Amino acid sequence: MATQVVMPKLSPTMEEGQLARWLKKEGDKVKMGEPLAEVDTDKATMEMQALSNGVLRKILIKEGETAPLGQPIAIIGEPDEDISELLKSAGEAKPAKAESSPEQLPESEAAPAVEAKPEAQSGTAAAPAVDGDGRQPQTTSAATGRVLISPIAARMAAEAGIDFKSIQGSGPGGRIVKKDIESAMSRKSGHKSDQPGAKPSLRPLPRPSAEAAVYGPSAYRDEPASEMRRTIARRLVTSLGPVPHFFLTSEIDMERAAEMRASINEIYPNLKLSINDVIIKVAAVALIQHPQVNASFQDKVIRYYEHADIGVAVATENGLITPVIRAAELKSLIDIASEVRELADRARARKLKPEEYTGATFSISNLGMFGIEEFTAIINPPEGAILAVGAMQPKPVVHNGDIAARQTMRVTMSCDHRVIDGATGAKFLQTFKQIMENPLYLFVA
Repeated sequence: MATQVVMPKLSPTMEEGQLARWLKKEGDKVKMGEPLAEVDTDKATMEMQALSNGVLRKILIKEGETAPLGQPIAIIGEPDEDISELLKSAGEAKPAKAESSPEQLPESEAAPAVEAKPEAQSGTAAAPAVDGDGRQPQTTSAATGRVLISPIAARMAAEAGIDFKSIQGSGPGGRIVKKDIESAMSRKSGHKSDQPGAKPSLRPLPRPSAEAAVYGPSAYRDEPASEMRRTIARRLVTSLGPVPHFFLTSEIDMERAAEMRASINEIYPNLKLSINDVIIKVAAVALIQHPQVNASFQDKVIRYYEHADIGVAVATENGLITPVIRAAELKSLIDIASEVRELADRARARKLKPEEYTGATFSISNLGMFGIEEFTAIINPPEGAILAVGAMQPKPVVHNGDIAARQTMRVTMSCDHRVIDGATGAKFLQTFKQIMENPLYLFVA
């Protein structure tokens, strides 16, 4: 008997999913439990499994399209079975889409490719069309030839700073698709300037030709927000407004922590222990000593956690995700360093499981590698606090009565005032500072 395949709930916070890739095509046989498609959720790319045996008779949404939970996205049945009623009900169940203006570029890999045409020959140029607000619709051009590229690939190339005109497309007719840009990004990631801590290289500004003319406001393109970006937007709206934030900042002498890190990396050269790994461990130890901070507001109760599950903010091409180091207070620096690397790599590849990025009791966001000295972070509900970490850098300070250059670092903790009072947060930061300035405490406590 034919059945509809509906968009499944693949993560705890998922409200809709974007079909990243069909693993089967129409006419293929499928078995129950066999991977059917890859779906981009709000946090990761997950495999969707078939729930029945048969043949994939009809695909109802294309790669790159989005569907809410429960919407039919395919039909599985016997080869000669009548599926007209299921097709009709699927059409009725599918939400109506607003008509797209000619300027809008859908994010689907299956959408018509953006065509990059040769530049116009010298002579009188026709003024480009403008839309209602006076801005020019986005156009794409290449110096010579004709380049086909899908909208999602064009976006990825622009964000990664990749010249797509140099890429050989693997899609139909030589079209450049998502996987081509991903391959180019992988090759580029090995370059020194892309490594953490490396100084970014500045690209030369484009030089207009002698015949260049300015027609008005900048051209633009509209692209659907990714599932991750939409979820981030929804969660931030429910955080900064409803959650009463207050902020505490402390400056820390990092000389001993830096020396300890250098010594450990000398002993274990393949470990590549970072200062952030040390911060995770110290924060976890301090949380256990101050359980009022390792807590969350739950409407009618305040929930206190037995272990420090630390969320570590990782930037990905689609937004921020926070893999969780469970019971970090019980783990060694070596274990934490290894686990952070492994989770961060899978986060960027969108391969995390839901339980690996949900349920943190406290989060850390570190922008020090970008030279940011100090900032404030927004709490990720229902957590009670988040620690924003700035750059570690030498600074003249008074040390033992003399002025000396010492490595210092500024941290700012955002607190949910429904859970944490000012004095409570200050005592936590005081303990955090004491351990960071005397990190050997981690080995004798």
